Amino acid sequence: MLEELRIQNLGVIEELSLVLPKGSIAVTGETGAGKTMVVSAIQLLMGGRAEPDMIRVGSDQATVEGRFVDADGEEVVVKRVIPVGGRSRAYLDGSLATATVLQERIGPLIDLHGQHAQQSILQRPATQRDALDRFAGIDRAPLRDARADIAAIDAALGDLGGDTTERARQIDLLRYQLAEVHAAAIASPDEDVELQAKESILANTFDHQQAAGRVGDLLGSDGPVAEAFVEAAAALPDGPPFTDIASRIQALQEELADLAADTRTIGEQTVDDPEARENVRARLQMLVELRRKYGPTLTDVMAYGDGLQEQLDQLESHEDRVNELTERRGTAVTALAKISATVKAARLGSTKKLAKAIEAELAKLAMPNAKVEVHVDGEAGDDVAIMLAPNPGLPLLPVGKNASGGELSRTMLALRLVLAGGPPIKVFDEVDAGIGGGTARSVGEALSSLASSGQVFVVTHLAQVASFAGHHIVIDKSTAKGSTTSQARILSADERVVEVSRMLSGSPDSAAAHEHAEELLSATSASWGTS
Repeated sequence: MLEELRIQNLGVIEELSLVLPKGSIAVTGETGAGKTMVVSAIQLLMGGRAEPDMIRVGSDQATVEGRFVDADGEEVVVKRVIPVGGRSRAYLDGSLATATVLQERIGPLIDLHGQHAQQSILQRPATQRDALDRFAGIDRAPLRDARADIAAIDAALGDLGGDTTERARQIDLLRYQLAEVHAAAIASPDEDVELQAKESILANTFDHQQAAGRVGDLLGSDGPVAEAFVEAAAALPDGPPFTDIASRIQALQEELADLAADTRTIGEQTVDDPEARENVRARLQMLVELRRKYGPTLTDVMAYGDGLQEQLDQLESHEDRVNELTERRGTAVTALAKISATVKAARLGSTKKLAKAIEAELAKLAMPNAKVEVHVDGEAGDDVAIMLAPNPGLPLLPVGKNASGGELSRTMLALRLVLAGGPPIKVFDEVDAGIGGGTARSVGEALSSLASSGQVFVVTHLAQVASFAGHHIVIDKSTAKGSTTSQARILSADERVVEVSRMLSGSPDSAAAHEHAEELLSATSASWGTS
């Protein structure tokens, strides 16, 4: 539901802030007070078109904010800003968003019906098909699954490649690349790093030999380091307090002997081998080329080789795979045809019932002569069109083509009454155009009944319709210094009597009107949609 609405400088509304209740809500006020601006504000919040002429005269920008709670109980805050110059801005939960995002997030929460509104049933033609299916209780899951199965098979066939010549070229390229990767026989993902270390050793054999000799001379038994340790050991008296020091010097002498021996071994084993060095460099260069072609690392190269094998296996078994998929597709097409025929038959079998049900509701809403037909076409009956002739002598045309705003709104109301459900927030503007008396009571009662499953806003000028609402918002206008300003407020029970009196007689202070208003509100209170 829409829990809170704030408007600044939209049309004649300078400032409006409302915390909104559940159930049915009547929105009333004198002509020109700005009732339609409330509808426009809601339309903006659901991603509707923003125009600079919506901005209050003399203001730099208009702002609309709304706080919604969806079916899952999640709170969503939406804001639209319309500047005098430049493009409008949209915000969703404090972050910048596009109007399209609002349409996707907020649009499904609201059905907006009225002369100037974009009806969901007109804006989204699939809604008419959904309406028929909901009325007939048609499960579209088997149809959806059958179509998805064929789409998946077609995608798999497309992935197998194009014509024979192109496929042969792909096979040759894959074989060449795979042979190149296999011929490399990469030992490990780190082979190139290990080879770089080995190449560095082979490239510096002379330096390594010199270093080993020099270190051996320094650390050997005849070297200065060893002699220094011998002198140090001899200089220490036996026993405490130098017992531990003597042991540590002895350990270091043994370590020096080991170091000298290991260094000499390295020097003896370090041999200049130009051939080995060249082989390592060649191997490294080959791995560099493989990385350049197939991946930044050897891990990527090895993974690429695995992928090549999979692609090659698929292409080489192309004919078998094509035959398998083609056979599967034939079976799937046959299954789809059967399911489509079943769905279409179910849809066709429900068209007259839906049309009669809508006509019955329209008769209660001052359209007793309206004729409705539901046309179904297409393989599965997906092309559904609700046709309407609102008055005798008019041809049956798609809904919205030959109906006035009020007639169209009542048709939407009739459809909602027949189907029930739908978006949790419904907004009706001009739904009572051209009606009165008992018909107005029927419209009011119908609108109130819709509020049992959500929130219904009704912009109306008829007391009979307004009296059926569980809550009542009035838009008051005042003029000062040549400027008209409107404000909105939720009426108390006593204030509501005054407003209904004004709607009945044009005189809110009339005692007779007050009595009539109290009688009307009392008579309709049992039907108020407040849940």
